[in-house]
Amino acid sequence: MNKNTIFIIIVGFLILVLALLPTGFENPSLIDNTFYEKGEVVEVDNSELQTISVVTIGNQKLKIKILSGKFDGNVFTAENILNGQKNIDKLFVPGDIALTVIKTDDAHDKVLTVKAQDYYRSGVELALAAIFIIALIAFAGKTGLKAIMSFIFTALCFWKVLLPMFLNGISPIPVGLGVSFLTAAVVILLVSGVGKKGLTAMCGCFSGITFTAVVSIVSAHWFKIPGTVQDYSEALIYGGFFDLDLSAIFIATVFISASGALMDVSTDIAASIDEIHCRLPELSAKELIKSGFKIARPVIGSTTTTLLFAYSGGFTFAFMAFMSKGMPFECIVNSNYISAEILHTVVGSMGLVLTAPLTAVVGGMIYGRGNNYTSVNKNNI
Repeated sequence: MNKNTIFIIIVGFLILVLALLPTGFENPSLIDNTFYEKGEVVEVDNSELQTISVVTIGNQKLKIKILSGKFDGNVFTAENILNGQKNIDKLFVPGDIALTVIKTDDAHDKVLTVKAQDYYRSGVELALAAIFIIALIAFAGKTGLKAIMSFIFTALCFWKVLLPMFLNGISPIPVGLGVSFLTAAVVILLVSGVGKKGLTAMCGCFSGITFTAVVSIVSAHWFKIPGTVQDYSEALIYGGFFDLDLSAIFIATVFISASGALMDVSTDIAASIDEIHCRLPELSAKELIKSGFKIARPVIGSTTTTLLFAYSGGFTFAFMAFMSKGMPFECIVNSNYISAEILHTVVGSMGLVLTAPLTAVVGGMIYGRGNNYTSVNKNNI
């Protein structure tokens, strides 16, 4: 059994442990005498709804046929309360599939209330996930399987480790760094293998994450962006989490968000240096570093633009709202929300600028160690 197989087994065991690990924030009252079932809207009654300007409020009466669980086949009258908040309100029509919340008595025999919680999206989500997994395995084979393992491990780390620690008030920046390092190491070693290539990518990525964290801390101090700029941050405060350092959590999210791009860049450059070394094993460290720099330059250029595309989706509507009011550009870029997104983009790009050349340097030193001569013309690379 080689070291890569052993590492895969270890990661598989960690995934199992994380999957079974409680978050500590489970709320049994949400499932006591409560069933969350799939239901089809068969009839709607909008007589109690009122439309004021562009907002609709009131109580939408529904008849829902349950399609799963204990009450499969039963038809219930349900409520759908609209509060005039377009970001969370739903207006159902016949044929819609809804997530239906059924509350019963202690014996689970008598139905007390039925509510249409939201659209039922689990089926579509599972279908998309299945298509993604099949396509990834079909194209990448074993590497695709390892990529899926890394995806699951990262998601579980965020859900079972990062978020509970944030909610428990543990210092967000060290926690964010620790989880970023752990997930980056596992992802890189799974995809690149336990060896020189994985070590090169990991060292480059770690250096980039550390630099990005430092820049995030300093920049956030200059920008003076409150942690409440993030969606649902105030909901945490109103929910009783008064002691959370939301500003520190915001800083942690900046370098955590950038860590994925840093992993991508470091892995690409490490793989390139590994391939060059396999083709031309006699190259010295100096030559490999030069080649790594040549590879890094276009990678940095394209990936920084990729970050802009990735983050721009988050503030498209905000820009549209500001623009529709004719606000000056100076006012737009100095607003809390837009400044936060600019911070995400610029800090992540700065991390890339450092990660790429450092990965090249580390790779050249690791692969070129012992080759102190230059017998191959650089034009052959």
